[in-house]
Amino acid sequence: MTPSKTVDALSSAIIARFLRSNNYSETLKAFLREADLAPDVGQTSGDDTNNWTIQSLLEEKNTYDQTVNFERYGEDQQSDLWSEPAPSRPALIQTPTSSNILAASVEQWQEPRGDADEAAADAASALSYIVSTGADRQVHLLETAEGNTVIKSFSGLSDSPVLSFITILQGRYILMTNMSGQLVLQHGSQTLDSRKDHAKYAVKVVAHKDKADPSKWWVATAGWDECVLLYCLNIPDEADAPALKIGEPVTRIKLVSNPESLLFVPHVDTNEPLLLVSRRDSTYIYYYQVEAAAEGTDTRGQHGGGAEKTTREARLLGQQNLAPHSNAWVAFSPAHMALSPQDPGLVAVATSTLPHMKVIIVRLLFPATKIAPASEDPVTQTSQALATLEIQNREDAAILVQANAFAPQTAYSTPQVAWRPNGSGVWVNGDDGVVRGIETKTGKIIATLKGGHEPGSKVRTVWSGYVAVPQEEGDPIREEWVISGGFDKRLIVWKV
Repeated sequence: MTPSKTVDALSSAIIARFLRSNNYSETLKAFLREADLAPDVGQTSGDDTNNWTIQSLLEEKNTYDQTVNFERYGEDQQSDLWSEPAPSRPALIQTPTSSNILAASVEQWQEPRGDADEAAADAASALSYIVSTGADRQVHLLETAEGNTVIKSFSGLSDSPVLSFITILQGRYILMTNMSGQLVLQHGSQTLDSRKDHAKYAVKVVAHKDKADPSKWWVATAGWDECVLLYCLNIPDEADAPALKIGEPVTRIKLVSNPESLLFVPHVDTNEPLLLVSRRDSTYIYYYQVEAAAEGTDTRGQHGGGAEKTTREARLLGQQNLAPHSNAWVAFSPAHMALSPQDPGLVAVATSTLPHMKVIIVRLLFPATKIAPASEDPVTQTSQALATLEIQNREDAAILVQANAFAPQTAYSTPQVAWRPNGSGVWVNGDDGVVRGIETKTGKIIATLKGGHEPGSKVRTVWSGYVAVPQEEGDPIREEWVISGGFDKRLIVWKV
């Protein structure tokens, strides 16, 4: 039955039910005769979900209007709107093994074949590959050229499925975290080092190059042991690659709930790196100072395996509430954060709201890196309330878009958000096999990518960016891609 016929049948049933319930017998007979309906149309059934009435429709409409009041959309301006053309055509990528896809993106990976000489490795480092990880503990590298030939499959990199990975120095090194809490350092086909400092799932790894010291890299990992660990890697040159080790974590962040997302962001004023952390059961984004954390005072902590180690506690600079005027205890958690490729102070957040994901586009309110001197004015209850209200108003003004993505999810979902490379929109995953595109400026759903994943399946990961696609003749062509992987064991590349 087509959607229009379905709506007509539902409308007729509601009208007939109204006439029956109010004993308009003659009017009901005339209505059934003129509309050519069956005599039993409008009779109530045992299933209350199908017994729609005019009153229930009005109540549903009032509930919807109330939820819409909590959404926020930007102005419909012609600048910075969703750009066309956009990826929409699915292409199924055949992976060597069939398993649930946990993470996938296009990354540079130096010396993927492992047996290449130095010159070949340098050439390979300039190329990008589709990297995917699965529940079968496999890591696959595939070409971005037509056909997506498998270059390498790693089966022994990790003793458990890889949940997150990131490459640094144009793919010279790869950092991966897995379900057993390990952090693995990879160089080509060689595993240089691995550590297990998390007691449970290590769900996220991020890295940042120190601008003051180019040989220094900050690496942060988030684990479901309610802990975030920070490492410092010194990478002077390529000659030291075989000897490179991860080393002890230089600092830690002990939370009261499991961390959800991590993000390195340079401070807008000092350009110093800050670590943004979101955690479960909290609507806040927490700002931690990276440099001061490495120079802090020693505290005692417990890390993987129960071994006692000397660590440093990170310094919390400030926090930003994404629900500043909410009077609910917990409305959602910022489940995934992504920094805009065009604006270093703009972040897209995918939330854990149920039953549908909400997307927030928010401007970061960078805290002061130095402690301000205490005010000499007397502190009163009124002054504290006014100061709190001022902070709430600033946090509320920083939220540019807060919109319902209509992407179904449950308490066990893993919300993901990925920016389009030109910053005109974001892509989000869902548990219905659909990838949705949301316009940054207005918060409207512009695109729905269907036909790639099985309907009703969970899309676990989504990535977006420009890809240099090699050609048989001539230079590579730059294309905009969206890559999604899910629990239907499908790896999909969406192209224009």
